[in-house]
Amino acid sequence: MEAVLQTRGLLSLPPNPKAGFSHSSLGLKQRAFSTKPKTPTGSLSLSSSSSNGFQKFQTFAPKAHGLGPKERNLFVCRAEAAAADGFGDIETEERKFLGVEVSSLKKIVPLGLMFFCILFNYTILRDTKDVLVVTAKGSSAEIIPFLKTWVNLPMAVGFMLLYTKLSNVLSKKALFYTVILPFIAFFGAFGFVLYPMSSYIHPEALADSLLNTLGPRFLGPLAILRIWSFCLFYVMAELWGSVVVSVLFWGFANQITTYDEAKKFYPLFGLGANIALVFSGRTVKYFSNMRQNLGPGVDGWAMSLRGMMSIVVVMGFAICGLYWWTNAYAPLPIRSKKKKEKPKMGTMESLKFLVSSPYIRDLATLVVAYGISINLVEVTWKSKLKAQFPSPNEYSSFMGDFSTATGIATFTMMLLSRFIFEKYGWGVAAKITPTVLLLTGVGFFSLILFGGPLSPAIASLGMTPLLAAVYVGALQNIFSKSAKYSLFDPCKEMAYIPLDEDTKVKGKAAIDVVCNPLGKSGGALIQQFMILTFGSLANSTPYLGGVLLVIVLAWLGAARSLDTQFTALRREEELEKEMERAKVKIPIMSEGTENRSFATEPLLNPTLGDSTSSA
Repeated sequence: MEAVLQTRGLLSLPPNPKAGFSHSSLGLKQRAFSTKPKTPTGSLSLSSSSSNGFQKFQTFAPKAHGLGPKERNLFVCRAEAAAADGFGDIETEERKFLGVEVSSLKKIVPLGLMFFCILFNYTILRDTKDVLVVTAKGSSAEIIPFLKTWVNLPMAVGFMLLYTKLSNVLSKKALFYTVILPFIAFFGAFGFVLYPMSSYIHPEALADSLLNTLGPRFLGPLAILRIWSFCLFYVMAELWGSVVVSVLFWGFANQITTYDEAKKFYPLFGLGANIALVFSGRTVKYFSNMRQNLGPGVDGWAMSLRGMMSIVVVMGFAICGLYWWTNAYAPLPIRSKKKKEKPKMGTMESLKFLVSSPYIRDLATLVVAYGISINLVEVTWKSKLKAQFPSPNEYSSFMGDFSTATGIATFTMMLLSRFIFEKYGWGVAAKITPTVLLLTGVGFFSLILFGGPLSPAIASLGMTPLLAAVYVGALQNIFSKSAKYSLFDPCKEMAYIPLDEDTKVKGKAAIDVVCNPLGKSGGALIQQFMILTFGSLANSTPYLGGVLLVIVLAWLGAARSLDTQFTALRREEELEKEMERAKVKIPIMSEGTENRSFATEPLLNPTLGDSTSSA
């Protein structure tokens, strides 16, 4: 604004500046809304000397530039104030509450409540699904790898195909309700209908006969048939996390928020998520301990399940109500209808791109290694957890404490992550997650493999080797997940920043197509191979520990290599920025020199000709 007023706005004013400012707001207002681009002040002043009328410029310019620094600044401030009077007629300041615009609060507050309800439900469902499939009669933790590969993955693919077709037919509001209401109906029906009838609808006799024929190695696959309704609950709970959280909520949040609002409030959603984790963990703990107050002969787990599913249904309808209110009353941003083309890469093209780029290959190794490592330890830990807590209520109560501790640890790590990034940099932050997983994994597998020799030392602590393994495994999962949410995920996203646009887009597409599914299913496939080869998960434990060691070491090597490349790219980017700043400083220096000369000599001297303009 200062550049415009100094050249075009002020040059067209009458010779008497003080008199002009009291009657020239209309002319300034019109010039303030001019569509001509702004250029640096010095270049405009020079060009004005040749383009504007000589008599006009000679009359006004010496007075303007003959002022001292204080008078000249006051002169410009008065002009800007006059222009601001023109703007004040059009723009009005938006109302604020606690420093935030009311229009933003109408979107952020219901979105935050929606996110709380969704993750509150997800924590209850995640803890309950493990209790159902692990502690059921004729089942064990060995069922989880087969469930994830042969049931969860096909249903996820089927849902995405159905969702794509529905999105072409239904409106966004109808699509939201069409997707979320079946989830709410299923979880309510499971607590009040399917679970009480489980003894009638599960083909236990058929599963027993098949198990006698095929042998104990097929306990996991046959358990899917034996407890099919529990497995259906497991899959629906998994889909709640991926569909309702990722697709419905984040899709709706990105639809109604602007970039500035997202940058300001999205991090708060992450902190709110961990608060929901703490509260839902306490809820699971409360309902799991209901059995202590019930009389003999009453199925305590059925009562607990009924209470938790009632809360899930109430929270589900609260999500729908918040979604309706936000669409009805919150102001929606105006979006450009122009769509950007996204690179579509098939599986083979993605693999080729991963192999050809060392940077993307190291980044892919990080993603795959985390998925495999956490899966190897988690399933083994849950098998020990069932041995220690065979009752569904005891198992569920422990999982409630586990969720609460995970929420507190993640909340704390999120607060510390900023200090870690600023103090130690990207490389140290990227190595913390595999280091934590390696140290806790070594302790966990050591207690399982060498529990006998360590029994006297563990007994002195008042624990058995099995209970010690359960606690160490719980700590391993808590610290690994908190490090993943607070450090690993930000490191992964930051690694894309210094890449060029083509590599950034293609690399992210390749990792989404290949590495995420491979990381999630890789651990399950390894465990299936071990179970079918060695007969059970317990017999496979030593080999799983060795596989974990190899994968984490490869993870650390990839993080070290990626840190070197990331640092080099960052230095190159900083060097380019410094070069750009050096280029910008050249006209600024000359402009300052010219401005200093303006105060001591006339801008145009007839005896010198148009030398200032040519300069």
